[in-house]
Amino acid sequence: MQTTKLSIIDTFGLGFMAFAFFLGAGNLIFPPFAGFLAGENMSLAMFGFLLTAVGMPLIGLIAVAKANGKIMAYLPSFAATALAIAIYIIIGPAFAAPRTSLVAFEIGALPFIANADAVVMIAGQSVNIAQLIFTLVFFAIVMFMSLFPGKLLDNVGKVLTPILISLLVALAMSVLFLSGSEVGAPTGEYLSSPLSKGIIEGYNTMDTLASIMFGMLIIDLLRKKGIENAAVQTKYLIRAGIIAASGLAFVYISLFFLGASAGDLATGASNGGAILTNYVDYHFGTLGIVMLSTVVGLACLTTAIGLVTACSEFFNELLPKISYQRFVVFFSVVCAIVANVGLSQLISISIPVLMTIYPVAIALVLITLITPKFARPEFSQRLVLSVALAFGILDGLKTAGVDMSAFNLLPLHAEGMAWLLPTAIVTLVCLFLPKSSQSDSVA
Repeated sequence: MQTTKLSIIDTFGLGFMAFAFFLGAGNLIFPPFAGFLAGENMSLAMFGFLLTAVGMPLIGLIAVAKANGKIMAYLPSFAATALAIAIYIIIGPAFAAPRTSLVAFEIGALPFIANADAVVMIAGQSVNIAQLIFTLVFFAIVMFMSLFPGKLLDNVGKVLTPILISLLVALAMSVLFLSGSEVGAPTGEYLSSPLSKGIIEGYNTMDTLASIMFGMLIIDLLRKKGIENAAVQTKYLIRAGIIAASGLAFVYISLFFLGASAGDLATGASNGGAILTNYVDYHFGTLGIVMLSTVVGLACLTTAIGLVTACSEFFNELLPKISYQRFVVFFSVVCAIVANVGLSQLISISIPVLMTIYPVAIALVLITLITPKFARPEFSQRLVLSVALAFGILDGLKTAGVDMSAFNLLPLHAEGMAWLLPTAIVTLVCLFLPKSSQSDSVA
C-alpha cells in the first residue's frame, strides 16, 4: 500500500538512523586532535571541518534524493562502476573498516593492557602483539557475524545507539561545564591556513563518500514503508539529513573544544583517540573508561560488520560467480592485515587517496543538484568530474610527498585544494553551453 506520510516518530527515527550511519566511532578521533593542533585558530579550522564532515554529507543525501537514487546515471557504465568500486574499497577493506578495529583497540582495549608496547617481527616488520591479537579476534567476530547475520546485530544496534548518544551528550556537557586548560597556539598548517586544513581534515570522516551509499539505502527503506513518490522521498530524506547533521555538528563542536582545551592531557598524543581516552580517564576515572571502552568497542564492531556486509553484497552482485560468503572471508582477512599498520599510520596512508577521490565525490554531489540547469547534462557531468579527478590527482600526489613544485602557480595548490577553482570554472562554463544538435547521449 502506497503512503505519502511518515509519523513524527518515524521521521526522527529515520534521522537518528542516519546519524548512527555517519557517526562511526572512528569519527570521534579526528575533532579532538584537530582542535588540539588548531589551538587559537580552532574556530576557522572547525568551520572548515564542519563544511566537509557535516555540510557535504547532508548535501550528498539531498543530491541522492534529487537524483532518485541514481546519482551516477549520467556517467558511462564503466566510470560509474569504477567510482562505486573505489568508494566501497575506501569505506571498506582499505581504510574505514580496518580503522574501526584500531579505534576499538586504542580506546576500548589499550587502557587496560599492561604490556602494551610488546612487539613481534612478522615478515621483517615489527607488529604490536596486543594489537595483532585484538584485530584477529575482532575480525574473526566480524566475519562470523557477517556470514550469519541475524537479529542480534539489529538488537545491539537498537540498544547501542541510544547509549552512544547519551554518552556523547554527557561528554559534550562535561566540556561545557568542567574547566579545561588554556587554549594553546596553533601548530603546523593550522597556523598558516586553518580553514583549508580543517576542510581537508573533514575528508578523513569519509562521510561524503558514504552519503552516496547511505542515501540510496534510506531511499530503499522509504520505499519499503510504501513511499514511492520521489518528491516525498526527497522531503523525508532532507528532514532525516538535517536531524543527522545537527547531531553530528553538536558532537564535532564539543570534541573540537575538548581537544583545544585538553592541555597536558594531549601531550604526546599522536591521534584523537588518545586525547579522548585521557580526558575521560582524568574527569570520570575507571568507570568512565569502562563505559567509553564498551560503547566505542561495540559501535566499532557493528560498524565493521555493516561495512564488511555491504562490501561483500556489492562485490557479490558485481561478480556473482564468487559467493557472498567467500567475499566475507576475504574482506575480513584483508581488514585484519591492513589494521596492523597502526591507527596513525593508516590515517597518514589514507590521506593521499582521500585527497584524490574526495574532489570527485564533492563535485558529483554538487553538480547533481544543478544538473537540470545544464543544456547538455551528460557531457557537463563527465567534463566536470574529469577535471575534478585530474586536479585531485595532483593534490593526492603532493600529499603523498611527490615533488609537485611545477604546479605551485595553481591557485590553492599549496593548501591542497588545487581542484576547486578549475572545477568551479568548468561548471560555470557548462551552464552556458548551448544544447547540442545531436543527442547528448553521444556527446
